[in-house]
Amino acid sequence: MARFSFASLIRNAVSGNARWPAQWRQAAPKPEYDALIVGGGGHGLATAYYLAKEHGVRRVAVLEKGWLGGGNTGRNTTIIRSNYLWRESEGLYDHALKLWEGLAAELNYNVMFSPRGVMMLAHNHHDVMVTKRHVHANRLAGIDNEWLTPEQAKAFCPILNISRDIRYPILGAALQRRGGTARHDAVAWGYARAADALGVDIVENCEVTAIRRRPDGAVEGVETTRGAIRAPRIGVVAAGHTSVVMAMAGVRMPLESYPLQALVSEPVKPVMPCVVMSNTIHAYMSQSDKGELVIGAGTDAYNSYSQTGALHISSHTLDAICELFPNVRRLRMLRNWGGIVDVTPDRSPIVGLTPVPGLFVNCGWGTGGFKATPGSGHVFAHTIATGAPHPINAAFTLDRFRTGRLIDEAAAAAVAH
Repeated sequence: MARFSFASLIRNAVSGNARWPAQWRQAAPKPEYDALIVGGGGHGLATAYYLAKEHGVRRVAVLEKGWLGGGNTGRNTTIIRSNYLWRESEGLYDHALKLWEGLAAELNYNVMFSPRGVMMLAHNHHDVMVTKRHVHANRLAGIDNEWLTPEQAKAFCPILNISRDIRYPILGAALQRRGGTARHDAVAWGYARAADALGVDIVENCEVTAIRRRPDGAVEGVETTRGAIRAPRIGVVAAGHTSVVMAMAGVRMPLESYPLQALVSEPVKPVMPCVVMSNTIHAYMSQSDKGELVIGAGTDAYNSYSQTGALHISSHTLDAICELFPNVRRLRMLRNWGGIVDVTPDRSPIVGLTPVPGLFVNCGWGTGGFKATPGSGHVFAHTIATGAPHPINAAFTLDRFRTGRLIDEAAAAAVAH
């Protein structure tokens, strides 16, 4: 396999040609595979890697309509945690967190995982009760989480404002020390390189335009902008556009798509030692290894495929950040952007089979997609390879919206969405 360097990637980025190595860009899809993955983001690439490595399915193609990692994988705020409320979510996200902890060694690629701690603030009596409930639920499940007083929270994050006279005073916080951040695009690079080494074909600029089905209803392949491709198994992992792809097979998804915004400041010396999140005021912040403050905002209130979002969302978030962290008020914002998140009625993902034989879907992660990347790919690969869900994703079925066995994380995402 041809190698590539960070220097070449930087040169490409500076020149505006931020693309992948030539052998991937110029790869032409073969007419037939054992499995196709629709979507070349972190989840899709992880799925292809684990299909090849864990299940020996190496005649796999990842089809991406743009460039790898150019969707939500490159548009997130890099936060990793597993302190969700419900047992099913705890199992899935903690499985992912355990994989994150050894991922750089697994892929032989530095994904820059940094377990610096994720702290969630409580601003009122209701916040305190809900946050303590999370702490107790996590500890019962064997997941680390602890309650901090305002003084302990400030000791862990010295720039935090714990004055009692601010609009949203801090009454305490929950801390998951194993949580942290990773480099979003490095995760895509690492999985892509590792999958490529195992024989997976990675095809950019290859948009799926139709899903072909046999007379008995099972899938038999796809039509793309680069020709027809046959495969008996198709996994759809197209964040933000899953409903569009699944409609090609006649499957209606219980999803809504929203812009989710974030901002990045000019780089400064290290001032932010952890991740701090606030549900009440729709804001969270960490600091990248380059020194930029990475600030996350809330979802827009309307459905859209826009990758920008409403200006008042960002403005409200910056107001809140300036109150929580007064010493950042003079910093300039370098850029802001929006990703497109698929949201289910219970704010939990769908990972599993569909009514169409041979068609599998992985979607609906909302704000939880990046942190779940390795775990999502691992269990989805098992589902595609065996035709049955892994025990960890068995509850995350499309059928749960018919039976009513929901996994309602709507109030448990820690950022009000």
